[in-house]
Amino acid sequence: MTEPTHAEAHDGSLGSRLNWLRAAVLGANDGIVSTAGLVVGVAGATDDRSALLTAGLAGLLAGSMSMAAGEYVSVSTQRDSEKAALALERQELREQPEAELEELTELLEERGLSRDVAREAAVQLTERDALRAHARVELGIDPDDLTNPWHAAWASFLAFTVGALLPLLAVVLPPADLRLPVTVVSVLVALTATGWSGARLGAAPPGRAVVRNVGGGALAMGVTYVVGSLLGATGV
Repeated sequence: MTEPTHAEAHDGSLGSRLNWLRAAVLGANDGIVSTAGLVVGVAGATDDRSALLTAGLAGLLAGSMSMAAGEYVSVSTQRDSEKAALALERQELREQPEAELEELTELLEERGLSRDVAREAAVQLTERDALRAHARVELGIDPDDLTNPWHAAWASFLAFTVGALLPLLAVVLPPADLRLPVTVVSVLVALTATGWSGARLGAAPPGRAVVRNVGGGALAMGVTYVVGSLLGATGV
């Protein structure tokens, strides 16, 4: 008999990679929907290629920069909080090591270990690296892998840009009479792909996610097209 294999990762890297992938999919999805809504709205008012290109590029740059800035601020705040929590934990370990050892023991007990086993594990973890043990068990933080705001900002910027390029190219490259249908079909196909990918990465059924994603994108394009058409008809 062959021994069963178990290749599942247990070092936290798998969860981290999945989080980054989900963030990338969501960023691309935002780029698709927001830029598609913008260019379809402008297409409702005019068929001028220059106007469409200008609007699409402006939306792409504004959206990608906004996403990057927002992600940088958010992750910087998270990183500051993580560093402050580690500093406090370091101080507590220095000033009251016995109390911290008891706290670690109780935390391990809460995870299902018996008192004796939890105490022995807490002692061994403390002797090996007390701060790392408390950071992971008590705080859920890896002190060697704190969140990086620059990585998050660049990832959001690139994901949004990649997503936004699809509706932008779809609306400016085809002939005037095909721009709208090509854009709508391209966007709906892309939203189907991002909805399915996001659901699969989150281990959720893809059907509802795809319907929500496609429905939301179609609604956004429909509303902006109607508004653009009305404004174009009135000469605004």
